[in-house]
This record gives sequence, structure tokens and C-alpha cells, in this order.
Amino acid sequence: MRLDAARGKGRGAHGVLPWTWLPYVSVTVTVVLLTMLLHAVGLGYDRVNIVLLYLFPVLFSAVYWGIGPSFYTAAISVMAFDFFFVPPFFSFSVDDLRYLFSFFVYLAVAALTATLAARLKQQLRYARQREAHTASLYTLSRQMTAISDLQTLLENVCKQVSVTLDAAQVVIYLPGGSGEQERELQLTAASSSTSEWGSGESEMVIARWVFGHGEMAGKGSGTLREYSGLYVPLRTEERMYGVLAVLGQNEHEAIFTAEIKRLLEAFGSLTATAIARVKLGEEAKLAHLTAESERLRTALLDSVSHELRTPLATIIGSATGLIEGEQIFSSADRLELLATIREGSLRMNRLVTNLLGMVKLESGMLRLRSTLCDIEDMLGVVLAQVKGYQQQRQIVVRLPERVPYFAGDEVLLEQVLVNVLSNAIKYSPDGSEIVVAVQEDEANRQVIITVADEGPGIAEGEREQIFEKFYRSSATSHVTGTGLGLAICKGIVEAHGGTIAAVEPQNRRGAVIRIALPIGDRQYVTGEDEGGSERI
Repeated sequence: MRLDAARGKGRGAHGVLPWTWLPYVSVTVTVVLLTMLLHAVGLGYDRVNIVLLYLFPVLFSAVYWGIGPSFYTAAISVMAFDFFFVPPFFSFSVDDLRYLFSFFVYLAVAALTATLAARLKQQLRYARQREAHTASLYTLSRQMTAISDLQTLLENVCKQVSVTLDAAQVVIYLPGGSGEQERELQLTAASSSTSEWGSGESEMVIARWVFGHGEMAGKGSGTLREYSGLYVPLRTEERMYGVLAVLGQNEHEAIFTAEIKRLLEAFGSLTATAIARVKLGEEAKLAHLTAESERLRTALLDSVSHELRTPLATIIGSATGLIEGEQIFSSADRLELLATIREGSLRMNRLVTNLLGMVKLESGMLRLRSTLCDIEDMLGVVLAQVKGYQQQRQIVVRLPERVPYFAGDEVLLEQVLVNVLSNAIKYSPDGSEIVVAVQEDEANRQVIITVADEGPGIAEGEREQIFEKFYRSSATSHVTGTGLGLAICKGIVEAHGGTIAAVEPQNRRGAVIRIALPIGDRQYVTGEDEGGSERI
């Protein structure tokens, strides 16, 4: 196919020796040289051997140039044989009429041989062409399977069709807009950005006709054949998706053969199927996002309403009791009610803080204010915040001899520790022990903080899921919570370049949350150069 195009270009570019005459000139020179050689050698004028040798140029021209040059070779070979090797010599007459029968047999054998050779050559060319088309379709189908973006898919189709057919321009029209404009075609993709073919009014008119009728039109078809380019509908059995238009290199050459049209129909069918797949994928993704959004919205409303209503009712009840029962309650009772109000307020404050933190994480508004953090001071602040509701649980803090410093946002990291420690308090029985341990991993230059409780623990299959938004374990569903705390912790820790995970407790029951934060440059964080905190 590309060879044909190259030949077409050669005819226009060179006027010295047209390509079509080259086989005839070549076989003429070959027959002349063979005749001179045979006449010089003589071969004892064994005419049977001589006439057999003249079959070689015929076979050669049939294999390489087809039937026309091979018949021409057979004719000049008979003339050369008659003129130089059949008495009377150097004359086209014969002294024995039986030579005429020999000439006829030679021509018949040459014609039959040339026809068979040419047919085999043509079949070989068709086989190679079908192989190339099959390979092109396979390549396109493989690309379509891997591509999920519609624009990239269409551009790939245009380029693949252009390379396969050596086309000047390939464009794809798809309906755009919505509502009444939904069926208005637009030029969506093109193989070349430098060519303006396809965007003109005439091309758009033909494309609209093809899209409306679902039939092929343009050059080489039975409809609107006077226009340049061939327009192929992109349709499946259920729906029309667009139009594929192809412009050949030479508008006056009939390149859109039946084979090419079948190939373009195959390209069109593949493209329509791929478009349908991408659109169905987008619709499924949109439906999934809508369902997920609805699920999250419902979960958020349920959790927030429940989490807010409980402490709010407690605060209202305690405050009402203080106001209306001033003469009834003793000082100890009033202190207890005030402590209940404080605990409810802290609980609501944690919920609001977590909600705001999640909004910042989701919207990308979270910005770290990195300073030099002292884990000992941070734990002091965290323990003071959870002291009000730890009840009879004992919190044990284990620090190394040399407390590591590291760079981070102290406020956000305190929120992480408060959330993790609050979970440990919430899910562990009253009177149990909660161990907060800090270690320094010098090999990986990390500070490791672990919080271990003696609660029911975390199932192995849920150790990753507990860090997802609104995830609540079925084993602890009776405990109030929103499922946001650990998700926020994960976002904050990862923003610091660290990791957080639920790990297997060693030689004890309960759950262990492990937080690893990078230490950074030791020469700096140990306080030798505190003036350069922004460098970390």
C-alpha cells in the first residue's frame, strides 16, 4: 500500500524514465544480452535448450513485474529465437512450418507460467496486506484496551489509521453539547494539527449526513463520491457514536478499494466499541462516585448527629440541673455536674476539630507549620487533654534516656496523639493500663511512638481498614464514634513523611498503634543550630 503511494509520488517527481516502463526496458536488455550470449556460445544450436533458456526472463518478469511484462518478454523471446536460431537465420521466416507449432507451444507455456507466477505473487501481496491489516487492527485493539481517556483514545485511532493507510489526514467527529445540541457533530480529534481538512463546512455536511444515515459516504463509496475523503460511521449494533473521515495522499487516485473500505469498517467498529466502553466506564465511575458520596454524606450526618446530640444533651441536662436545683445539690454534686459539662464540651470540641481536620485534608488546605518538636512536651499537653475522661485507666509513658527532637507541626501532631490515646481510652476497660512508648530508630532515622492498650484488640483483616474514613469495626460498633479520628491521623502523619499502622501486640492482649516520624538532620534537631528550622 505504501509502495503504491511511493510509486504515485515517483511518477509525478521524475520525468526521465517513467516507473511503468522500467520492467519492459529491463526485460528487453535481458533478452538482448541472453541472445548475444547464446549466439556467442552457440550450444551446438540445440534449439530445445535455447528455447528453455528463454523461459527464464519470462519467469523473472512474471514474478517481479506481473503479467504484462511477462507476456512482452515471451513475445520478444520468440522473435529473438526465430530471428537468430531458426533457419533461415537473421530472418523472421521459417523453412519448416513445424516451428510455428513450437512457437505456439512456447507462448502457451510462457503465458501459463507467467499467469501462475503472477497469481502467486498477487496472492502473496494480498496475504502480506491482510497480515499488515490484521496486525494494525490488533495493535489498535490492544491500545484501546489500555486507554481509558476518550480524547487520547481518539487521537490514537487517528494516528493508527493514518499510519496504516498512509493517509494525508484522518479526523473523527463526535456529537457534542447537551440537550438540543447533543447531536451536533464536532471535530474531536485529528491525525495532523497542521492540516485544516475536516473542519470545513462541506466536510461537516457530509459527516452530518453519515451520522444521520449510518452509511458510508464520500470518495470510493456510492454516495457523495465527488467529495474528497471517505466518511465511515462509528456505530455499534445499538448506537451511533460518531464519524471517521480519511483523506488520501492523492485526491485523484482511487485508493479506497473494497479491501481498504472493509478495513476502515473494521477500524470504525473497533473505535465505536472502544468509545462505548469508555463512556460506560465514565458513567459507572460517576454512578460509583455518586453512591459513595451519598454513603459518606449519610454516614457523616448519622455520626455527627449522634456524636453531637449525646454530649449536648448531657451538657443541657447538667446545666439545667445546676440552674434549677441550686438549693438541692451539694458542692460535690455541683462539681460533678460541672465536670460532666466540661467532659461533654471537650468531646464536642474533639469532634469539631476532627471534622475541620478532615475538611482541610480533603480540600488540600492542610499546611504544616514546621517547628522543632519536643516529644516530652507534646505528651504532657496530650495527657492534660485526655485526663478529664481517662477515668480509672492508668497511662504509663516510657521515654528513652535521650529524648529525640524532630521537625513537625506540633499542634497537628498533638491532635494525632490525642486521637490515638482517646481511642485507647475508649476501647479499653476501666482500670486497665495504657502504655505510651517513645523510641529512636537510628538506622532509619525515625522516632517511633507506640500506644498500646488492653482492649479487645483489632482483627488482622481490619488493621488497614480502621484508617479509612467512617470505618467502624463490627466488634466495637456499640462504642460511640465517627470513624474519622484515625483517618485524620493517617493524613497528618503522612503529610509529615511518616507512617501510622496497627501492629500485632507482643505478649499481651489489646491493640497497638505505631507512629513513625522522620527525625531529619540530627546535627540540627538536637539543638546545635536552632535558628534554621525552615531548613528541615
